Amino acid sequence: MSSPASPLARIRALAPPSAVAAGLIAVTVGVTSSAALVFTAARAAGADAREISSWMLALGVGLAVTCAGLSLRFRAPVVTAWSTPGAALLATSLSGVPMGKAIGAFVFSAVLILVSGLTGWFARVMDRIPVPLAAALLGGVLLRFGTGLFAQMHGSFAIAFPVFALYLLARRLLPRYAVLVALAGGVLASVVAGGWHLDRVQLAWAQPVFTAPEFDWKVLVSVGVPLFVVTMASQNLPGVAVLRGSGYEVPVSPLLTWTGAVQAVLAPFGAFGINLAAITAAICTGEEAHPERGRRYLAAVWAGVFYLCMGLLGATVASLLTAMPQALVLAVAGVGLLATIEASLTSALSDPRSREAAVVTFLATASGVTLLGIGSAFWGLLAGVLTSAVSSLGRRRGTAGGQDVGASGPVEARSGA
Repeated sequence: MSSPASPLARIRALAPPSAVAAGLIAVTVGVTSSAALVFTAARAAGADAREISSWMLALGVGLAVTCAGLSLRFRAPVVTAWSTPGAALLATSLSGVPMGKAIGAFVFSAVLILVSGLTGWFARVMDRIPVPLAAALLGGVLLRFGTGLFAQMHGSFAIAFPVFALYLLARRLLPRYAVLVALAGGVLASVVAGGWHLDRVQLAWAQPVFTAPEFDWKVLVSVGVPLFVVTMASQNLPGVAVLRGSGYEVPVSPLLTWTGAVQAVLAPFGAFGINLAAITAAICTGEEAHPERGRRYLAAVWAGVFYLCMGLLGATVASLLTAMPQALVLAVAGVGLLATIEASLTSALSDPRSREAAVVTFLATASGVTLLGIGSAFWGLLAGVLTSAVSSLGRRRGTAGGQDVGASGPVEARSGA
């Protein structure tokens, strides 16, 4: 009979340092990159300080429930986030809209996401997307964070370079804790460099503020529908690509159903958008989160814990994160995503028949183009699917003529021999 595990061993099993660090970094990157947008969107709807605090509380609770709950249910690192493109959309479209009607638009968008999950139409669309294109989409989404690590060396070399150097050293000596070592070194370097702005920190607990939703069809059409479209195309689509590109075949419909349901419940308190994460999810799906793929869900669970802390502390956490040097956030995010970017590019270019379509998807997504209010993830995937369809048509015609002249056609024909 095996002896029972010691308390220390149980703690290490539930809170592996690498998984806790990955969850913390994911939340730090997610909040610092867009907290200002949430404040701007709330201000556009006329929110006061208490209501802004309530928005952060509702979002924090919603993300905690979905991150931890879905990850434990499916034993996969399912990370959720608020809709950053959605916040940007609201910051420009809520001006002059009463808070009650804005809340009505949030509820309407949540119901549309819930219906998408219950009907399964979004899952059917995702099932038809080839794996190389999904991997290329992921690589394109993450590219600016990978290059951001080196871009920060131009103006913040004293912070970014120690993060990179410590990461490389730790990858050889302590690979499981490489990102954690880089983060600790970056914090120390930024303190020495004097990049922190602690005067911005304010201590305050969040308080829930309920606002009854009002449904005005003009606001539903002008705010609710665009919020739904942007969230699905720019957030949920690449979020699914992250999971599948990392080898996690989690059913899509339940994820959408639960995120939509949680958003609908918390919308009256300010939860304008809860969706699958892409960039922050990639931090929790890589090997830095845990050497065992089957245990990486713990990183997403800990992300949920930190999101709950963020929600409860509300403006305090947001002000602390805004006091953090941006160079430190971008540098740590860059090293945390290096392995994921490598894996996504390897998968995207693995099949010669889909290589051209994957490259088009990668480049279009990485371009950051926004059309009709929809981000580059959607347009990159659309460009890749179109390229794949045209290439497949060319291969079929070539085969019908007695010679395969597809993407992996004869070398002599392509070299002019």
